[in-house]
Amino acid sequence: MQYTLQVQGMTCGHCERAVTQAVQQIDPAATVRIDRAQNRVDIDSTQPREALAAAIAEEGYQVAA
Repeated sequence: MQYTLQVQGMTCGHCERAVTQAVQQIDPAATVRIDRAQNRVDIDSTQPREALAAAIAEEGYQVAA
């Protein structure tokens, strides 16, 4: 499945790595593309959207519903 999440709080490369690693802990095979300027995270994953959003939120970022 492909998901697009609106994620607030990503301000640097470290933030991008943290979000990517959070997603890949849930699904190691996931593909993550981040557009920091648009606060957008595109994810290709077999995991449910809710699990991916929760993993990102646990890193301290706000994920829009």
